[in-house]
Amino acid sequence: MTETKSVKDLQKEVDTYIGQFKEGYFSPLAMMARLTEELGELAREVNHYYGEKPKKSTEKAKAIEEEVGDMLFVLICLANSLNIDLQEAHDLVMQKFNTRDKDRWTRIEE
Repeated sequence: MTETKSVKDLQKEVDTYIGQFKEGYFSPLAMMARLTEELGELAREVNHYYGEKPKKSTEKAKAIEEEVGDMLFVLICLANSLNIDLQEAHDLVMQKFNTRDKDRWTRIEE
């Protein structure tokens, strides 16, 4: 069984990994390009599994989980390089959804 990690743990783990290389984090613009690239790869996998575009027989099988993980890694790199605490960013977004958008969707009745 794998251990549970907090968002802070994930950010620290990525920072420790990147910190072992002289190059460090890529520039924010380069990471946006990488994030866009990873999003395209995720979109391709989702399209293969749920869309109308089957994989070619020559294409390697990749899991959606792996592509989401790649996106998460690059997003954490971007946040770390800009000194953004992802827990705080998440809390800000949830506050927004729980106030501004609280009546936007139809709730499930219990």
